[in-house]
Amino acid sequence: MSAKSNRYTPETAAVRAFVDPEMGTQAISPSMVMSVNHCFDPQQGAFSAQGVEDLSEAPYLYAGWSNPTVDQLEQRLAHLEGAEACLTTATGMAAIAGLFLSLLKQGDHLIISDVCYAGVYEFATQVLPDYGITVTAVDTSDITQVLSEVRKNTKLVHIETPSNPLLTLTDIKALASELKKSGTLLSVDATFSTPVITKPLAFGADFVVHSLTKFINGHGDVLGGAILGSKSHLNQVRARAGVYLGATLSAQSAWLIMRGMETLYPRMKTLCSSALSLATWLEHHPRVKRVLYPGLASHHQFALAQQQMTLFGGIIAFQVDDIDLIQQRFVNESHVFYYAFSIGHQRSLAVAMKTDELDQSTYHFTEEKRAAFRAFAGDGVIRLSIGLEATEDLQQELEHLLR
Repeated sequence: MSAKSNRYTPETAAVRAFVDPEMGTQAISPSMVMSVNHCFDPQQGAFSAQGVEDLSEAPYLYAGWSNPTVDQLEQRLAHLEGAEACLTTATGMAAIAGLFLSLLKQGDHLIISDVCYAGVYEFATQVLPDYGITVTAVDTSDITQVLSEVRKNTKLVHIETPSNPLLTLTDIKALASELKKSGTLLSVDATFSTPVITKPLAFGADFVVHSLTKFINGHGDVLGGAILGSKSHLNQVRARAGVYLGATLSAQSAWLIMRGMETLYPRMKTLCSSALSLATWLEHHPRVKRVLYPGLASHHQFALAQQQMTLFGGIIAFQVDDIDLIQQRFVNESHVFYYAFSIGHQRSLAVAMKTDELDQSTYHFTEEKRAAFRAFAGDGVIRLSIGLEATEDLQQELEHLLR
């Protein structure tokens, strides 16, 4: 397959793009370049991040800056997302931190989702203010609220869609269109959706961020993150985060993530199908008070989900009548669902996310925001990350745990 060919479907591109038989051995599987150092010609000048416009085009010298295996992963991810460029990092949080610290400086203003991944929320609200960066958390599912907080010094709006853990959505196209009027950048954490479901850049976002640890790798055995966008934006981020923050993705991790992403499309189709079936079943269970899943007609943003998502994701959140009891059953009696944090594994995971605990540890809600959160989550939700097990086995286990 031609590396730059656009005439193949995304499913084929995930498997074949930027993968050619290796010269000499004719090996089909990509090779892994583990060397930290590369020989260079001093007559070509000493390599430095300073003065190099595009570090992705610089010669290989030191793996802290670039590596052939990592570069191959970045090319393949960019192809999947329809992005000009990609920077991978050691973790998803490193991608977020790298993006924020590359774009924002003292005196700038950042807007984030008021309900999002705990590490992102805590980094934005507890760490960035120490560097003179002002942060406002709003309900980004309500674009009017976002726009009401945009100031002259607002440099970036960062959203999650679907959000963690309430699975609320943000209309990427509508928000991007409005933010362009003020020159404010928009980044989208699309970890829950992956390129299979939503491609934020196609809707006008400036950046898309992934925790590669989750669905894209899909095997729960490696950490990684990615930032994707235009070449000019990524040059800026790479020159800072890619060189000076030290959160470089290793070649072995990049190789493992490439292995995982080659099955991304069939995996997502399988687990999304199971998730929709299970969410529909849960909605009619007598112990379940509410199911949060974008693919249900009962979801308050179902119409937006149909417009913005090709599938509805592998994450389900639901309220139960006694969250403490159900949590203990998942911990002590579950055999198919592992009780664990994280998402996107090939094996199904479950965890209780209690409202009071999230409030105390991360969000520190105002009374108004606590009431808004409780309107969706009640005392808390059970979050399921659906894996590749048979749907009937997952349902049978849920029937036992929810008895």
